[in-house]
Amino acid sequence: MTGRGLRFGVNLLTPSSRTAWQARCREAEDLGYDVIAVPDHLGLPAPFPALVSAAEITTRPRLAVFVLNAGFYNPALLARDLAGTDQLVDGRLEVALGAGYVKAEYDAAGLPWAGARDRVDHLERTVREVRSLLTDPRHQPRPVQDPMPPLTIAGNGNRVLRLAAQHADIVAFSGATSGTNPGSLRFLGPDALAQRVAHVRDAAPDRFAAIELNLLIHAVAPDGDRRRAAAGARRFEDHLPDRDLSEVPTILSGPPGEMADTLERHRERYGFTYFTVPEPAMREFARAIAKVRS
Repeated sequence: MTGRGLRFGVNLLTPSSRTAWQARCREAEDLGYDVIAVPDHLGLPAPFPALVSAAEITTRPRLAVFVLNAGFYNPALLARDLAGTDQLVDGRLEVALGAGYVKAEYDAAGLPWAGARDRVDHLERTVREVRSLLTDPRHQPRPVQDPMPPLTIAGNGNRVLRLAAQHADIVAFSGATSGTNPGSLRFLGPDALAQRVAHVRDAAPDRFAAIELNLLIHAVAPDGDRRRAAAGARRFEDHLPDRDLSEVPTILSGPPGEMADTLERHRERYGFTYFTVPEPAMREFARAIAKVRS
């Protein structure tokens, strides 16, 4: 479907000392990951200092905020932080933006919680203003990457995916939809995920081939126990019968060769060439990376 090479990222989730953090980042590089990423949730590592620290100990991987909650940020201040961080990581920064979905985090931060429409409106303003600022040669500080670090937009809803189709270098598919409880998620099945990709393709027919497609892998089950892997996935509600759970694209299961084959099928069916896994799956998934590259 696409001639683009595969690349792989890991989302590191555990706050720790500088020494422990850098050891984990070096391990991720040694395991073959192309991207070391940090999410943007309260209680997890602070994204920008964590990436600067990662840059001190690694040389090859790109360094990503995956995914920044646009509702936490003023666009002008965010543009400053992105440019300054890109300087300090020698031009290896990638940034993903999303609309945010966890009300409890807004409450804890003392920020107003808005409905989905307003949150996506703010995301769109943030995307437009950050791009305008960073591509302005008068803006200081200047990012190393010209005109700006690659932009990812992440989500699942129609408006967010249309925005991504228009403005993103990378579209990150969450593979999930809102659950029944606030801040919770539910897995998408294969047909629903294919429809989400088609929505982006239809919204950007002239530039779709140039967009990199990312899929967030929610869980890895090397022992084949997808039910247990699903139960351990952060913030997910598991209401699917086993037959449907066996088809969820964002859960990988089986030995490394089987997982590698699944990734190739995801490339062929959906066009995904960039896969991100959570930190608990880092070592097991690295064995699949080695199979893909063997």
